[in-house]
Amino acid sequence: MTLTAWLPALIVLSSAIPGLVIFFLKEEQVAARTLLNMAGATVKLLLVGLLILGIQDHQVFESRLALAPGLELVLHADALSVLLVALSSGLWFVTTIYAIGYLEGSPYRSRFFGFFSLCVSATVGIALAGNLITFVIFYEILTLTTYPLVAHRGTPQATRGAHIYLAYTMIGGVLLLAGAVWLQVLAGPVDFIERGMLAALPAERFGQLQAIFFLLIAGLGVKAALVPLHGWLPQAMVAPAPVSALLHAVAVVKAGAFGIVRIVYDVYGVEFAQALGLLTILAVLASITIVYGSVLALLQDGIKKRLAYSTVSQVSYIALGAALFGPLGTIGGLVHLVHQGLMKITLFFGAGNYAETLGIHKVADLDGVGRRMPWTTLAFTIGALGMIGIPPVAGFISKWYLGIGALSAGMDWAILILAVSSLLNAAYFLPLLYRAWFRDPPAAWPKESIPRGALETRASLLVPPLITAALALALGLFAAAPFGVLEWCRLIAAREYGL
Repeated sequence: MTLTAWLPALIVLSSAIPGLVIFFLKEEQVAARTLLNMAGATVKLLLVGLLILGIQDHQVFESRLALAPGLELVLHADALSVLLVALSSGLWFVTTIYAIGYLEGSPYRSRFFGFFSLCVSATVGIALAGNLITFVIFYEILTLTTYPLVAHRGTPQATRGAHIYLAYTMIGGVLLLAGAVWLQVLAGPVDFIERGMLAALPAERFGQLQAIFFLLIAGLGVKAALVPLHGWLPQAMVAPAPVSALLHAVAVVKAGAFGIVRIVYDVYGVEFAQALGLLTILAVLASITIVYGSVLALLQDGIKKRLAYSTVSQVSYIALGAALFGPLGTIGGLVHLVHQGLMKITLFFGAGNYAETLGIHKVADLDGVGRRMPWTTLAFTIGALGMIGIPPVAGFISKWYLGIGALSAGMDWAILILAVSSLLNAAYFLPLLYRAWFRDPPAAWPKESIPRGALETRASLLVPPLITAALALALGLFAAAPFGVLEWCRLIAAREYGL
């Protein structure tokens, strides 16, 4: 078999194999575990680099495995899948560095990093899924591999949060599976094809297709945290900071949002979905979630809880972009898939640094932290300003394209949603930055909590947020660069609309 046939499978296996080996390592085998983690992350990045070069050269990458008559496991790379594959692989690399430092001296590290690697394998499998059944399989594997990560600490709060997460996501998985089976019975094997494959079905089946659409969106909406299916996300914040970063920026919520994009564009086709009257309903649901998540974030005193409700809001920008009928809205939603990942992981890295180094968990305890941890706070500031949509951070690019996409689609009301959301973003992020930079630190701050040495915290905790913050800034400053994320999203949008 050629490299084009093997490469998608190798990208999945490059994290799955190290993860399975890590399970059998003893806790004291730190060097071997670190080597396996970093080797797997590095190999995956190299393989993804080959994939991107091949896609640009119009090569076709596809791995197939027959599961049963009429049922195939298909891994297929296209321009859309590359977005999530590259994001997952790149952020897995920096999150692995962060997790190694964060969990230094903690128990059950082999179990943690084993599931950590399998989680990323499932995410990459979702991105590379070439048909709906393959997507469903990896979607369920993601649920099973993230549950132990949420429950990792083993405290009553962690166990409760993990059980809530599992209950929500298993129900979502059942809904997704039911929709996938119904659709396969109705239309045969469902491959992901640019501009969809369902418009050719007889008109008498359109009513069933509408029902199936909402069944699929409900299943995906659990992981995408669409209201009212978002209840698991704040509860999962009991997990360690690297897991929170993984859930919000790389894996779970991105899997749900990416799935919604796949259903709209590559199962139904955006023009057929618009003709069935499905996009307006999805846009309204996404808009409600955007505002609701922002309002709830404003009411949270816990830093991670505030960031969790921010995710509820921000991830729905991706669904809103998919629902804005037109290429500009599509570009805004797709580019936000990458931008939100970089900005949100930066924020969770920063929150983790505050908690691990100074024991800060609440907004009220951030006073003066910028003086004690200036580099972490600088990265946190870039992430927060990007979420608000302030240029030149990448979040501005997302909101700009969503705004002009709404206008071009004749959905002027979506501009109001974006404006209200941005004001609420400012209302719950700017007070954090004000406290961190401009308030005096409390006199009772214990001296033993002040980091010693040249750096404000361990290098393995400090370098990752600086890298991701720099990338979020660079993607805003150099958004128009050829072969950049924005240009890649323009290419996807043009293909989906036949331009």
